[in-house]
Amino acid sequence: MRKNMGFGREFADTVALKALGWLVAQEEILPVFLGASGTAPAELRERAGEPDFLLSVLDFIVMDDAWVTAFCDAAGLDYSAPMTARAALPGGGDMSWT
Repeated sequence: MRKNMGFGREFADTVALKALGWLVAQEEILPVFLGASGTAPAELRERAGEPDFLLSVLDFIVMDDAWVTAFCDAAGLDYSAPMTARAALPGGGDMSWT
């Protein structure tokens, strides 16, 4: 059952934290995220409350449709949830993919 929990900040934080939890459990792609973001494994928990870090988690996951699908299937979310959550986080509406 897929659910879309709403579109506010609470929704965005929840989706982003679920995405971080999912990402941490992915042994193959977690090192890619750590390298791309410059984040040390020990920093993951302390940065989990930072909106800019949560944006980076969502940005990373939405780079690959397979990751979006796997995350959303695991979390029981609609496939649009990561982008919807990203847009609801501070700074998330400012996207430029040039």
